[in-house]
Amino acid sequence: MTTLPSTTPLDALAPDLRGRLLRPDDPGYAELAVPWNVAFWDPAAGPVAVVEALDAQDVATTVRHAAAQGLQVAVQNTGHGATGVAPGTVLVHTGRMTELTVAHGRVRAGAGVRWTDVLAATPDGLAGLTGSAPDVGVVGYLTGGGHGPVARTFGVASDRVTAFEVVTGDGAVRRATAGENPALFWGLRGGRGALGIVTAVEFSLVELPALLAGSLWFDGAETARVLHAWREWTATLPEQATSSVAIVRLPPEAGPLGGRVSVAVRYAWVGDPDTGRRILDEAGFPASLLGGVGPMPYAQIGSVHADPVDPMPVHEASTLLGSLPAETVDAVLAAAGPEADCPQIVVELRHLGGALARPGEPSAVSHRGAAFCLSSIGIAAPPTRPHGRALLAAVAPWSTGGRLPNFAASAEPAEVARAYDPGTLSRLSTLVATYDPHGVIAAAAPVRAAVMQDR
Repeated sequence: MTTLPSTTPLDALAPDLRGRLLRPDDPGYAELAVPWNVAFWDPAAGPVAVVEALDAQDVATTVRHAAAQGLQVAVQNTGHGATGVAPGTVLVHTGRMTELTVAHGRVRAGAGVRWTDVLAATPDGLAGLTGSAPDVGVVGYLTGGGHGPVARTFGVASDRVTAFEVVTGDGAVRRATAGENPALFWGLRGGRGALGIVTAVEFSLVELPALLAGSLWFDGAETARVLHAWREWTATLPEQATSSVAIVRLPPEAGPLGGRVSVAVRYAWVGDPDTGRRILDEAGFPASLLGGVGPMPYAQIGSVHADPVDPMPVHEASTLLGSLPAETVDAVLAAAGPEADCPQIVVELRHLGGALARPGEPSAVSHRGAAFCLSSIGIAAPPTRPHGRALLAAVAPWSTGGRLPNFAASAEPAEVARAYDPGTLSRLSTLVATYDPHGVIAAAAPVRAAVMQDR
């Protein structure tokens, strides 16, 4: 851990804050510093201090003080997308910034707001475009683009953002919209925090009068049949349907599907339920062991994927596919099917296309033309990471080489580069140099390194 002398100018930060300044020995430090993905927590190399920010001025004050000391500033709310902290980092925790207004089809959410809060506050018939795990923070999700359970119908969630309040690396509080600081607005949608610390976001809701959704669980012996049927079915799905299929290995204590291989089909249909049922029946899946699909309030959309909410140490790998021929499914089955020595908890294929493939609002969101996303998630143990790399290598002939920013978050320059096309990465780098000239924002460093690596 990077340590500072017992008395430093950083100590002068505390009187200028509304929130708390916590050092490693202070009560409450670990509670705020440890991320949800505890694989990236090292108690011997944590942040030199945590600022529990209460407003944008707390964040701006922190950035200016850190810059004066030659320190970087990272940000965390839930820590689902944690990538670790470099030595000499001050962590801004935004969990207390819980401003939330839902009115007239629009939302303003502080940086500490989670999607569960938005879902609970949204009137029936309207929807905020959450991801598959609504326990994550709104800001982090939207700065990464956002490909959720109804994404083929409504597109990338960040396209619905109308404004950001952000503290840039020079310590200024700025508002970014299509008409005010438009270049900053462009980069904040998809740039994953490289251009500053977002303290609030504003976005529009979508109209969603009816939703048919759920998941079907099948025995592992049916994995090949289900995956091939799903592949053929998705080839003609209308964009009212969003679906994914996952090979799952749950621990023995996880109920009736624990200790065995199973396969789950997730499905969401926007529109007439009878039509949605007919479309699902056309897939020809075998009889399911568990689960079901039916009319669902949008506030319960998280139950479709049923992602875990308790902290976990996980490693992830992900890539985008340009197509999904039968040979690709066979490669996935060889690496992760019932007969494979697979350490992953979940290996998922997510269907893209539909509204996701349309140009959308100009932003740093790249790879809109990808057809599928392949991802793996496993407990952080020695076999997991090399197996994830081997899985991606197995599908390399069909991969675009890209990835989505919110999947398999990483601070490795090569991985950061994969989240963008070359032109977008170059423009992000230019904006980083403009708004963070002294290298204060921790999330900007991998973008700088990714561009230098390509030269």
